[in-house]
Amino acid sequence: MALSANEIRKGMVILFEGAPCKVMEFRHHTPGNLRAMVQTRLRNLLTGSSFEHRFRSNDTLDRITLEQHEMEYLYSDGSQHHFMNTENYEQIAISEADLGDAAQWLMPGLKLQVEFYNGTPIGVELPASMELTVTDTEPVMKGVTASNSNKPATLENGVTLYVPPFVVAGERVRVNPTEAKYMERVK
Repeated sequence: MALSANEIRKGMVILFEGAPCKVMEFRHHTPGNLRAMVQTRLRNLLTGSSFEHRFRSNDTLDRITLEQHEMEYLYSDGSQHHFMNTENYEQIAISEADLGDAAQWLMPGLKLQVEFYNGTPIGVELPASMELTVTDTEPVMKGVTASNSNKPATLENGVTLYVPPFVVAGERVRVNPTEAKYMERVK
């Protein structure tokens, strides 16, 4: 599907120099009385490299729709992470490099969207939130009721992130895995 550079939005996948690239950031820019342009930060989905590129506002681009399948994470064998399609039970393996930061959030049984380009898995889309148990954090300090200083906490999957001072070890918390941020306690 063709679109003009002015229609680029964050999160879109476009075909750039023959490779699928995800738009990480974009900014419309009109310097003085010169022609308008769109400054973008793109990530090549095949190589994982990020780069900046400036498009003229009248450039036309091809938008790509990636194929997505719901898959369940099964296990890792060092460099490969294995997933099973929940519809047809086919299994695939994705490398650590293709997963990037998403690899640390994988836990057996986790269902997520795997993105495919021309039949090849190129990455995963993590769920909007996950509920995990805090395994280790500093104890609650008496008298500290409303503090702006968060403390580090280790979750059951080994990820460390910052939580409010009232969170204790053993509690379940909801986190945003995409941004590695605490959202709330789970009752």
